[in-house]
Amino acid sequence: MATKTNETVVGVFNNSEDARKAMQALRNAGFATDQVGMIQSKGDKVSHRETEEDDDDDSHTGEGALAGAATGAGLGALWGLGILSGLLPGIGPAIAGGTLGVLLSSAAAGAAAAGLAGALIGMGFSREEAEYYEGEAKAGRTIVTVKGAGRRNEALLILRQYGAYDITNRDTAQAARGAACNTGSGTMGSNKATAGNTVQAHEERLRVEKAPVETGEVRVRKEVHTEHKTLDVPVTREEVVIERRPASAKEVSAADLQAGQEVRIPVREEEVNVQKQTVATEEVSVGKKRVQDTKRVNETLRKEEIKVDKTGDAKIRDRRP
Repeated sequence: MATKTNETVVGVFNNSEDARKAMQALRNAGFATDQVGMIQSKGDKVSHRETEEDDDDDSHTGEGALAGAATGAGLGALWGLGILSGLLPGIGPAIAGGTLGVLLSSAAAGAAAAGLAGALIGMGFSREEAEYYEGEAKAGRTIVTVKGAGRRNEALLILRQYGAYDITNRDTAQAARGAACNTGSGTMGSNKATAGNTVQAHEERLRVEKAPVETGEVRVRKEVHTEHKTLDVPVTREEVVIERRPASAKEVSAADLQAGQEVRIPVREEEVNVQKQTVATEEVSVGKKRVQDTKRVNETLRKEEIKVDKTGDAKIRDRRP
């Protein structure tokens, strides 16, 4: 019932029978025996029937407690796992089971030397919380721890259903104990309040937490494609032009009549040479930006409403802030 990142919750019970019922409910809900731990000092006289087997002999205190625990509410192995009974450091005669029993009986872990507070600190609780719960155990109340393993809220609900409290609502629990003591001398079934007593109304509220999760991936990559291109390139070439026209019929020398006379005229044209050149045609910049969006969350909440009933001619003045 303390908010811890390690998912471990703890509940304090004034009545060991309520603690047994809560642990049975945890077992029925599917919590394993190695997820649940408990410790109970001899100060809780309601918890087990020690008077039948124990005449205030410390050597038999653990045996009587263990017998009562093993048979109570059909818990069996749930209370029996890691059972440690006898004198516990800082607490005195007590019985411990489950994870707490294993921690307190493990000399290698050093928990036995540090007592319950040391075991709770090892489970992730702060020193203030650990010392508070050790004090509750010394006062004779039963301490139950649950490793939520993702089911923290479910474990909280089960513990609270059977009357557990923790360091966060200890003031309310102490006020409830005081009110119970004040009404103990009345008639059977009566619960008369005196002036100045208060009744608190509670309601559930949503606490929304946001966590970034990976929803997808974008890849930017290059591919090479083959493309066929045809270009028309204008070129210049030379052609020989022969013009024929009649001569003047002027008489020439016989020596001018020769065979094999020729004239060579070079003819040129432009030749096309094709070369490929790699150039940059596009540039892509890759980045991310945050976009604000809205997601709708639906949940059912419970709320207490205080009703006032009266009998007879009682006068009521209802003052509201």
